[in-house]
Amino acid sequence: MEPILEIESLKKYYGKNPNQTKALDGITFQVMPGEFLGIMGCSGSGKSTLLNCIAAVTRPGSGSIMMKGRQVLSLSGAELADYRGREIGYLFQNFELLDNLTGRENILLPLSLHGVPEQESRIRLEKLASYLEVTDVLDKFPVQMSGGQKQRIAAARALILNPGIILADEPTGALDSKNAKALMEKLAGLNQDEHATILMVTHDSNAASYCSRILFIQDGVLFHELRRDIPDETRPLFYERILMMMAQLGGGSANVL
Repeated sequence: MEPILEIESLKKYYGKNPNQTKALDGITFQVMPGEFLGIMGCSGSGKSTLLNCIAAVTRPGSGSIMMKGRQVLSLSGAELADYRGREIGYLFQNFELLDNLTGRENILLPLSLHGVPEQESRIRLEKLASYLEVTDVLDKFPVQMSGGQKQRIAAARALILNPGIILADEPTGALDSKNAKALMEKLAGLNQDEHATILMVTHDSNAASYCSRILFIQDGVLFHELRRDIPDETRPLFYERILMMMAQLGGGSANVL
């Protein structure tokens, strides 16, 4: 099986010596189709910079980003817009919903921008809204929704174009523990049932325990890797291993959900 995403020797530096910050200092890894990969590290470790480079929001200083065999850093114009719209689905920490659009309109916006027929749009919307349990808020505006409902609407918007990979940047960061658990269960279900490929940046060990593999970043380099491949390992046991590693990095979390 070929990787869906290949990161090779990725570097991104800010500033100049002697005050230079090495946000990414030669990161190399692969993401396989259907994988739920977590990226963890303390604040300032380079997690969000990495995700923004993959999303083509930030341009690295050097290195390679290959998505389905295509060099992302060489894309421009219509190709770059198509990549951002169809190949990746971005789930933000703070939802990034348009306040003047209803939940339905927020979800359908990517489809209208990419010319998806109305009937197909309706079918996709109904399926996602039902799975993510947001059917009852489709006609509400974001101000009328709870944080959990907003994030699930945002998740539907990220998924509506059937992207090759979902990039989730601290998706539980603005949620309480109940809504965070509900969202992670939905993302894990999409990964298991629909074989959705997910790359999630998080500092939350609770959220990370839903992943199948975790890469730990420290000072812009890969520090360690954990795989949930011990036979019959439960999520709470995987969570304990995550906590031990985060303790070495100087981070932690509350009790497992």
